[in-house]
Amino acid sequence: MIHPGRGLHGQAVEELGRRIVRGDYPPGSVVDPVGFETELGVSKTVVREALRVLAAKGLLESRQKRGTTIRPRADWNLLDSDLLRWQGSSAPTDGFLADLAEVRAIVEPAGARLAATRRTPSDLAALRRALAAMGGGGADADAMVEADLAFHRALLDAAHNELLSRMEVVIEAGLRVRDRIVHGARHFSDSIPVHQQLLDAVEAGDPDAAAAAVESLLAQASHDLAAVQALDDHDDAATDQLPGETP
Repeated sequence: MIHPGRGLHGQAVEELGRRIVRGDYPPGSVVDPVGFETELGVSKTVVREALRVLAAKGLLESRQKRGTTIRPRADWNLLDSDLLRWQGSSAPTDGFLADLAEVRAIVEPAGARLAATRRTPSDLAALRRALAAMGGGGADADAMVEADLAFHRALLDAAHNELLSRMEVVIEAGLRVRDRIVHGARHFSDSIPVHQQLLDAVEAGDPDAAAAAVESLLAQASHDLAAVQALDDHDDAATDQLPGETP
């Protein structure tokens, strides 16, 4: 995974990838490598390597006489961690948020069931550490987000299924987007009690209770996100209202 700021190559991948995912260049459109060199202030080699990375993610294709074009969204590697991050880092669409919520609802209850029957002492210790970090996060939104991610990552790992653990990239994308919106708005329910119920169920080896706790947690998360979005819509409507108008 390439992070912003890791050299000119990494920055070029980030900038061009975000633009494509955001829809700045529609599918089928031809991109101009020379224009990117000038606009980004980087060398031909940097742009060529960045386009190669984006092509490997399914975003671009190069053909003789046609040049480099944006591929249809259906061809994109949507489970790529960078693509997931780019989709959620700016202004995620309602469809993207709904897709993430549905995937979490499919994966996490099943993962919790397995975790309740396969967890080890080290798994339980990781879950306890993450929960303690959540409790100590206070008003620090970034700390709460990282602790929440650590808890859910530990939960998937406790299932001891390598393929399921790889779903971390989807779960993390969903959590980061949701947590950034909700915790950033300072408008959210206390999720620690439900996380504690989940930990207790996993520790007790009760798969039904573990799955039920995850479902409660996901329902709470959806409710908090909807509340923040409704508040934002209300604020936008109030801003658009002309002086003297009645809402």
